[in-house]
Amino acid sequence: MTTLASLRGLALGDALGSQFFVPANRDHLDTRTLPPGLWQWTDDTEMACSIHAVLNAHGHIDQDALATSFAEHHDFDRGYGPSVNRMLRLIRTGEPWRDLAAAVFDGAGSYGNGAAMRVAPLGVFFAHDLALCADQAALSAAITHTHPEGIAGAIAVAVAAALATRAPIDPADFLTDVLDHVPPSAVHDGIARARTLTTAEEAAIQLGNGRHTSAQDTVPHALWVAAHHLTDFESAFWTTASAGGDIDTNCAIVGGIVAARVGLDGLPTWPCEPLPTWAGISGT
Repeated sequence: MTTLASLRGLALGDALGSQFFVPANRDHLDTRTLPPGLWQWTDDTEMACSIHAVLNAHGHIDQDALATSFAEHHDFDRGYGPSVNRMLRLIRTGEPWRDLAAAVFDGAGSYGNGAAMRVAPLGVFFAHDLALCADQAALSAAITHTHPEGIAGAIAVAVAAALATRAPIDPADFLTDVLDHVPPSAVHDGIARARTLTTAEEAAIQLGNGRHTSAQDTVPHALWVAAHHLTDFESAFWTTASAGGDIDTNCAIVGGIVAARVGLDGLPTWPCEPLPTWAGISGT
């Protein structure tokens, strides 16, 4: 499978997921029907496009190039969080991204789900080497998320996307294989707990649904859904969205992982805003 399939699936999940923050569209979520309009994607997709572009240009995560791309393509109206908005604005003025990322939250760094939401295409790019995939995911995360939980979330999603390109595997075994590359963390513990859960309802209740926008309350649930719906994009999307919480980010993560398995031909033809040509793609 290609990185483009993962990026496209991420964008579809993100764009449709974002529609359910509009009160008039809530009925569409309840009935699992598509709301009207050409859906716009959010910061999840915009940042994933930078990862895709840097990988195409450099063949690896060049952190300076990625920080520059994040800043240059930053669109305030895409729904970025306040700290990232400020960080990217300051990078454009010449401030060092390393200093800015390290200073977030009084020096603790961010453990938000932002590094995880954008990383699935990277997993496909490095699917041939899971250890390298984890290392590159960590590098991509550290530009904005230096907290160990934020980095662990990015590693988990990237490795899951890489594993999705391989032979079919039992959901519990799939999650176990992801865990082999995730450092000790609350994210790791959540994924371990996810292996024991059998229904979407208990997964959402016990693992979280991104309501706190942290890696630890977003990634374990997203990986549970992906593991259990790896060959059916639409089923994966609706199961994720129905859990509520940070719907666009949850669905971006799941969409990017499942698309790594089903490929472009397995994606629905939903009315999503096209991807930008600067991301290194065309005709999508």
